[in-house]
Amino acid sequence: MDDTEAKVLAELERLGIEHRLEPCEPEHADTAVFCEVHGYSVDLAGNAIVVATQKPPKRYACCIVPGTHKLDVNGAVKDKMGARCSFAKPDEMRELTGMEVGGVTPFALPPDLPIWVADALLERPEVIVGTGGRTSKLFIKPRALLQLPNAELVPGLSKPREP
Repeated sequence: MDDTEAKVLAELERLGIEHRLEPCEPEHADTAVFCEVHGYSVDLAGNAIVVATQKPPKRYACCIVPGTHKLDVNGAVKDKMGARCSFAKPDEMRELTGMEVGGVTPFALPPDLPIWVADALLERPEVIVGTGGRTSKLFIKPRALLQLPNAELVPGLSKPREP
């Protein structure tokens, strides 16, 4: 376990959030691969995506959407940010969060980073999220995301992927 994963687990304990930790190989950390290899439905996955405004001054947010959905960057995110946005570049995301691509989680993020939770996540009995690194995943109740001090439920944040 690396320092980032340890910080995430410490925050879960501090907040009293029930969770289950499942180890994985780093090459299996991406959502679809983890679910396939470990026998879970992608419907249970929660993807944490860091977005950034395209023009200075740069502003960021972390959005959590179901693995079966796509983030509405040009609609809901743009409306919330009041500017055009895109996914943060991997290096930019890593510098901001200290987390690895494929392991980004809404826990243990910088305290001023908004966390926007897709309303569609609340329909799931549990959700799989990252631990900050690529060697494990967390299973939590989706409402636990709303316990984070800077979390906000955002209706329409994501849309189902077209088949």
